[in-house]
Amino acid sequence: MGGRKVDREMAERLGRNVFLARRRVSLSQEELGARSSLHRTEIGMVESGERLPRVDTLMKLAGALEVRPEALLQGIEWIAPGPPAGGSFLVGAPACEGR
Repeated sequence: MGGRKVDREMAERLGRNVFLARRRVSLSQEELGARSSLHRTEIGMVESGERLPRVDTLMKLAGALEVRPEALLQGIEWIAPGPPAGGSFLVGAPACEGR
């Protein structure tokens, strides 16, 4: 992922949120790609947790899915570090799962 440190669990949660949002509006990966000006393989990599999207890509996805960006971040929370530890992400099940 471009040499960046990525929290795999966070990338997988975000990918699941994108997948669920896409399925709710009955779009294929190719259709979402066309709507968001992204390639279908990029959509697949985000949904599978292989790629953590940049902010501009997240905004494109949210716009194409007609959801607010925070809907795609549901279940992901940053926990600020306490001295001297580095912070971490808390990933939980999104409220929309199980519907």
